[in-house]
Amino acid sequence: MTELQQPLSQLQETSGPLLDAQKMQFWMDKAVAWDQVGSAQTLKDISRHLRGLTDFLQQVLAQISNTGSTAETMKELPCLGQILGRLCWNPYVTVGDTNRGLLLQCLLGLYSENPSNALERKANQWIRKVLCRLATEDDDPAAQILMKSTGVPPKEYHLRVLKKRCLFPSLTVLKLLLSFALCCNVLGQSFTDALSEDFLDALNSTDLRLAVDETALVSVWYHSLPRLEEAVLDLLEFATSTGSAPQNLEQHISKTQLPKACAQHCSMFLVVNDIFRSILKQAEGNLAVHSVIQTFTRCFLKELEELQPRTAASLKAFFPQSPTSLLVPLLTLPSEMPQEAWKNHLEWLTASLQRLAEQEEEEEGDSQSSRGHHNVFETWFLLVQCSHWVQVAGELLVTSEAEPCSNLLWLMTFYYHPTNRWHCRAALLEEAKEAWRHLRTLSSASARPLPTDHLQPLITLLSLKPQRPSAPLLTLSLMVYCAIFCQLPNSQSVEIFQTVAHAAGLLHEAACVLNSLQHRLNEGSCSSRDTVHVRIKKLQSTVTHMQAGVNPHTPHNR
Repeated sequence: MTELQQPLSQLQETSGPLLDAQKMQFWMDKAVAWDQVGSAQTLKDISRHLRGLTDFLQQVLAQISNTGSTAETMKELPCLGQILGRLCWNPYVTVGDTNRGLLLQCLLGLYSENPSNALERKANQWIRKVLCRLATEDDDPAAQILMKSTGVPPKEYHLRVLKKRCLFPSLTVLKLLLSFALCCNVLGQSFTDALSEDFLDALNSTDLRLAVDETALVSVWYHSLPRLEEAVLDLLEFATSTGSAPQNLEQHISKTQLPKACAQHCSMFLVVNDIFRSILKQAEGNLAVHSVIQTFTRCFLKELEELQPRTAASLKAFFPQSPTSLLVPLLTLPSEMPQEAWKNHLEWLTASLQRLAEQEEEEEGDSQSSRGHHNVFETWFLLVQCSHWVQVAGELLVTSEAEPCSNLLWLMTFYYHPTNRWHCRAALLEEAKEAWRHLRTLSSASARPLPTDHLQPLITLLSLKPQRPSAPLLTLSLMVYCAIFCQLPNSQSVEIFQTVAHAAGLLHEAACVLNSLQHRLNEGSCSSRDTVHVRIKKLQSTVTHMQAGVNPHTPHNR
């Protein structure tokens, strides 16, 4: 165990007698003399007294801990502030881990959480400034000499420094230190003009970010665009690598504090949304990307609701590129209106989206005009963020007794294929209608087991993956909604689902759709019939067994 790791009680036992005026004056003289850091004689004197300085700082730390308040400490040791200040600003003293750590602990010991007088308030201001100096990189000549002589690159150097600071006996010490450095910088009070990117890289490369409090974490994102972008990409990595259920993903996203930070800082939300836009353009049919965007938006809206009432004016600041007329209707949750109103609401949304799509088609011949395409993309992006209405459309498509439901099919087709690339929107809609006709036929079939020729057309549609990779996802979603909400016996709907999903090789995608529906059901934005709960659970179990290579119908442990 190093000296820096020793419990304070051990330091008190080995610290010897209390500090006297003679010893304080000795180190005051040394601190003043060492200000001339360019002298070879000065460097030699610093080197000769480093061990003695360590003993002195341990005694200071012990005395601080034995004193009731900062004001009392400063009364007993009137020149302590000058000594610590000069030592903290001397790069040849602070470059060493042990003395640098002891100086930090002395400063933090003098910091008053609840200052009771002007002296303690002034001391706190000074301590914040010095902590910023110790926690950030400026043109520190000693550090530069060390990096150059050892051949250690800046990022690795700062990573090592941060790891060394983990040796503090209390995580609160480290948390306070890093928070001071990060917050002071954003407020323009830092010793440096900007935090070192190497320092931020090192901070982001370790678990030390867990030690930083919420305000400081927001400061990191506010200060550094690469750090903010990395935080967003981490969410995508979490979703794709773990295949997390939506409720787990929501918990993870909320714990990152990013949705809350975006609700507090509109500019930060706009940047995060731009990152999502860029990713979505490259991964149009990636369900994991959709899930992260949907879940993040849901968490963000919850945080925003706590800060201010949700109005069209306030929302427009966060969604400036979205059509104003669609903003509130799409962001409204299904649970916030009666179920009887869902169908009319969806009909209005679909009609509005169709008008935008028609405008895009009219402008396709004009190479100079891109406004229609931009409006369609922004509307689709908002629809991805608010996909709960697409799920409601799938439910109503199955449960609605009135025919036809072509408007609901159009909405689902638009969701899975928003652009009119290759002029195939109409063709994709026809495929959706064909798939829906097959599903309706299967839903009314009475023979069991179902003849293979009844299922083959559906399997064929799901297996088509040429220029339109989104087509199978649309057909798969229709099949899942049908299996959950149709009037077939549970065993028969599971049979259709199992046979078709396995033959098409879309088990992972089917699991994503089921998990998303389960989460909406838990939130109260879905029909609450017991049969719906049972069917979703049964289908999830079926997918799990199929992914594990186990026949779900094979009995176990008889």
